[in-house]
Amino acid sequence: MTTTPADLTAAARDLFDASFGGEPDGVWSAPGRVNLIGEHVDYNGGLVLPMAIPQRTHAAVARRDDRTVRLVSGDSDVQTVQLDAVGPGTPGDWPAYVVGVLWALEQAGHTVGGADIAITSDVPSGAGLSSSAAIEACVALAVDELWGLGLGGDDAGRRELAAACQRAENEVVGAPTGGMDQAASLRGREGHALELDCRTMEVEHVPFAHELLIIDTRAHHALVDGQYAARRRQCEEAAHDLGVELLADVPADGLDERLEAVSDPVARRRAHHIVTEIARVERSAAILAQGPDADLAELGRLFTASHVSLRDDFEVSCDELDVAVDAALSAGALGARMTGGGFGGSAVALVHPGESGPVVDAVVAAYRDRDWTAPRTFLVTAGAGASRDE
Repeated sequence: MTTTPADLTAAARDLFDASFGGEPDGVWSAPGRVNLIGEHVDYNGGLVLPMAIPQRTHAAVARRDDRTVRLVSGDSDVQTVQLDAVGPGTPGDWPAYVVGVLWALEQAGHTVGGADIAITSDVPSGAGLSSSAAIEACVALAVDELWGLGLGGDDAGRRELAAACQRAENEVVGAPTGGMDQAASLRGREGHALELDCRTMEVEHVPFAHELLIIDTRAHHALVDGQYAARRRQCEEAAHDLGVELLADVPADGLDERLEAVSDPVARRRAHHIVTEIARVERSAAILAQGPDADLAELGRLFTASHVSLRDDFEVSCDELDVAVDAALSAGALGARMTGGGFGGSAVALVHPGESGPVVDAVVAAYRDRDWTAPRTFLVTAGAGASRDE
């Protein structure tokens, strides 16, 4: 049976009543995101092309008059956090994504207080679809309204909310991510991807009226381990050797010759991925800007080239992702690539409308041949950003 957004909204209300008693002040929701192309570019100041997906996290929230935050989700017991105790590294686990947002808004000079919060979601956790940003974004929008911050009504305000969500994840959770995920969740537009400049956080909405096949490999995905942070350090080392602030400042022309200035060969490969990936994002956005006349075959080739670069230059793929991509391509996908931070998570495949079945069958068969857990697959379209549900 398919779970609808209305079902999740009702479930959040029911969970709130069962956990705290009574009615919440409202229910807010925010989407997960999938990045079409532009991986590990966000913290290097370049362009990325994410889109919100239909899967959403819902938060039933009631304002409190003290500094206590009580939280519950569909798979956890009620937890209580004192807002005055929140800071870098505290609390741990999933409550950090929630109360970290309140902390970050206070750090930005806004007045907030305690809350009771019940959360339901159909954004797959650990799949590289940014379930964390979905939690942060719906909580941020709820807090914005309940404390009258006045930020949620326009894109400029949502940009500020997204910055607070990113700070919560960077400092309270301790994941050194860029701001792409939060921007997509708060600033997404139905039927469009976001061409996001990660240096300025300016966005252009690019039409994306196509179905995208997501392949959740079910391989564990986490951004708080050392691998992600190591890639970021290597990019910073390459930028230093190249005499630029961020790798987005490096032109793509004559790249191999330019990269000879990078002393460490590993950092050189990381930089090669970033600069060429930014060029692929620019080309992809230009293709999609053609609307119905978009050259999907060329877009697919860019997807596949991105995966090769992530696999070989950036080394953030894994066997499960590589097998999913190869099987999808062998079954007729126009292009396929890993998406998200890597080391597990999901792949995406661009397919002609109505032709996802053989691709799914090929990926499932490839996993079965290796005695791996069957992947989860689903089609998505570009969804809307965070909103109040009721």
